[in-house]
Amino acid sequence: MTAIEQYLIDSYRATQHGTPMPPEPGRHDLAELRAALTYERFQAVLDGRSARHPWRAALRRALDRLPRRRPHRTAC
Repeated sequence: MTAIEQYLIDSYRATQHGTPMPPEPGRHDLAELRAALTYERFQAVLDGRSARHPWRAALRRALDRLPRRRPHRTAC
């Protein structure tokens, strides 16, 4: 059963019983992701590790591996 089908069944039951409607599927996904990342940073501080964002460091390492481009010089 997909999340949409489960949502439709739960919505129908809520209508029949007069209870509040359930949240739409995916509505709180971004908030859950942020909470998980915040928890990981908190655990890093407790463990004595750096709490900096790991994606920034990974992106910086990847960009450092790329060859540098030299600016074009124009003839005068």
